[in-house]
Amino acid sequence: MTIQLKQSTGPQFSRILGIGAERGELVVTNDDIAGPIDSSDEWIRQRTGIITRRRAGAETSLLDLAEAAARKALDAAGLTGADIDVVILSTVTYFHQTPSGAAVLADRIGATPAAAYDISAACAGYAYGIGQADALVRSGAARNVLVIGAEKMSDFIDPTDRSISFLLGDGAGAAIVGPSAFPGIGPTVWGSDGSKAQTIRQTHGWSDLKEHPELGWPTLRQEGQPVFKWASFQMPVIAQQALDAAGVSADQIQVFIPHQANMRIIDQFIKQLKLPETVVVARDIADTGNTSAASIPLAAERLLREGAAKSGDLALQIGFGAGLVYAAQVVVLP
Repeated sequence: MTIQLKQSTGPQFSRILGIGAERGELVVTNDDIAGPIDSSDEWIRQRTGIITRRRAGAETSLLDLAEAAARKALDAAGLTGADIDVVILSTVTYFHQTPSGAAVLADRIGATPAAAYDISAACAGYAYGIGQADALVRSGAARNVLVIGAEKMSDFIDPTDRSISFLLGDGAGAAIVGPSAFPGIGPTVWGSDGSKAQTIRQTHGWSDLKEHPELGWPTLRQEGQPVFKWASFQMPVIAQQALDAAGVSADQIQVFIPHQANMRIIDQFIKQLKLPETVVVARDIADTGNTSAASIPLAAERLLREGAAKSGDLALQIGFGAGLVYAAQVVVLP
């Protein structure tokens, strides 16, 4: 006798039900960090568009930021921790390889016994998480999924580094993904190119530090020009593929939320995608900095809170970064 296993089934569609955000409490100006890198406020503004960045104090942990954002997302969605079936935490700055930050976070917000796991996809991590949450809901594996992008980048900064450290900020953004009566999340276009892994990297691995403690605490480094070219010219192609996969054109979206890497890269996206002036473009980097996995939800929450975007708007979002990795999708804003 052949036994046929039962399969889970879920709703046809999913959508983002609510978004929450938490930024580091400290405002760090360009003048505050220019000295050690022999730079200036003008140089940093011209090359990045950053005026200030937000960083967390020594007493604020990555999970503190993540918890605050998660609670705000739950409130926005009208849910509690007990309603969450899966917690996905995207981060590259959590200190522990085990246990996962997601499991600890799930307990802190009252989501136990939700499934919980961390993902490491750098600046694309939030978009990766949204893609996974969409699949989990529509497959019937979960009803409500909490996705958090959270980083305390300041824990991995070398103040004398001119390649990336002056870009970085701290924060967390969270979204609740649940069932929907209409398509709220388009297909995710994602991928990687590990041949360029060294262009954004940790200076040395933990095993190196064990054998050679004189190396000191690892920090982040970036090869600026190769990364800029990749992001400015290859990533708009991925963004266009996400539009095509969702069946919409650039003039049919209302909002564009790219990873907040660099203002010049954002401008290149606008040019390459031929976005009309009517499209609202997130530029949260100007006073938040580059917060890696947190940057897209931080920017989305701000646009909604300040009224630049509204519930029901179609938004194209794309994350890209160390790996190299990328992910993009069109979503309906909550």
